[in-house]
Amino acid sequence: MTSRPEVSLAQRKRELVSNELTEAALHLLALKGFDAVTVDEIVAAAGVSRRTFFRYFASKEDVVVQFLADMGTGIRAELAARPIEEQPSVALRHAVWVSVASCTDHSDKALRVVQLILRIPALRARFVERQAQWRDDLAAELARRLELDPGTDLYPQLAAGIALTAFDAVLRRWSDSDGTEDPAELIDQAFTIIAPALDGGPPVQL
Repeated sequence: MTSRPEVSLAQRKRELVSNELTEAALHLLALKGFDAVTVDEIVAAAGVSRRTFFRYFASKEDVVVQFLADMGTGIRAELAARPIEEQPSVALRHAVWVSVASCTDHSDKALRVVQLILRIPALRARFVERQAQWRDDLAAELARRLELDPGTDLYPQLAAGIALTAFDAVLRRWSDSDGTEDPAELIDQAFTIIAPALDGGPPVQL
């Protein structure tokens, strides 16, 4: 029983250091531009060592991308929690919206991060890499829900890809509008468009 507060304290400390590094990086990147900022400048601004930096992040790019890194895990978890009888479009819309909302609720910080990721090729490439893993995880959950074989049925991968394309399009529109467009309305528009494809489901094998 005595170890639980210590674990909680350690976790809070890790989150604090990670947040300080992220905030320092975002401030410098906004001020000087991505290519001009070095890891040494980030650690100096955050008041930590290079060793501490690399304990949390593998690279300068990861400082920015980490802000959205857990969203894929969140999408899969939300999908797994949806009622099994829901249409795929309904379950996926909810799962994607929860992750988008968790990001865009922190509007100022999230907007800066999303704009950096979408506008800087190096960051965009890292984000796309992460999304590939999200797609595989989401496809696995869809296959489980629909009792499909992910090794032979194309539907789970295609449906996961369609849902994540909607997610990407919403973030891009929100970013391009400088945060003025409503993410909830954009999600509704996107899933209204893709629902027929998602709810058509896998073809019947003859």
